[in-house]
Amino acid sequence: MKKILGIIPARYESTRFPGKPLARIFGKPMIIHVAEKVESALGKENTIIATDDQLIADVVEKHGYKVIITSDKHKTGTDRICEVAQKIKADIYINIQGDEPVINPNDIIKIADYKERFPNHVTNGYTELIDLEEATSDTVPKVVFAENNDLIYMSRLPIPGIKQANQRAKYYKQVCIYAFNVDELNAYGERQEKTRIESFEDIEIIRFLEMGYKVKMVAMESVSLAVDTPKDVIKVENFLKKNSSSKSNES
Repeated sequence: MKKILGIIPARYESTRFPGKPLARIFGKPMIIHVAEKVESALGKENTIIATDDQLIADVVEKHGYKVIITSDKHKTGTDRICEVAQKIKADIYINIQGDEPVINPNDIIKIADYKERFPNHVTNGYTELIDLEEATSDTVPKVVFAENNDLIYMSRLPIPGIKQANQRAKYYKQVCIYAFNVDELNAYGERQEKTRIESFEDIEIIRFLEMGYKVKMVAMESVSLAVDTPKDVIKVENFLKKNSSSKSNES
């Protein structure tokens, strides 16, 4: 049986939202909301928070989750996962972003399944972009992929571009669940610096494309509601309230 680890990279410093992992959603730190989703998918013993901040570590340990203290020099969350992979052996490492508190545990399992089916591909999630205002938002990475679901490119710009005025594009956005093996992580981490296009877009998965790796995109069930600013916490709470009341009405 393959060993699968779910790792949540978390740093305290954030340009838009310092202390973001500890932002409270209905009184509970966001990082714990995410950890509970990973636990539901992979088990508590396979749920790890990777952080360079002792305050985050203390909160996570208080809630009974495993913490790995990592360097404060990492450029991306995936670089942080690389360090964990040097310390703990596994067949598949899944990176679950700590700012996606409404992520669906079934999607974590689906990403792991696809990684087993396509072992020579990095695996990443996507969903259709419903709110067209997000198409022009630089906080939302947009995704274009081939007919076989191999990633072609990601951008903070609205892609694909539209030449004809009467055409309307269907946009997709990234859901930040990734799966790697140790060799892919080692190659990624050895770069130590962001690659050229990765640094322009500030999208970490692009580093794999620039290094010649294939990335398989997987359709997700999750409603992607990433928390990038304090205002996003209100959006998440409103979504959870609405979702909770809908389930109550159904029952």
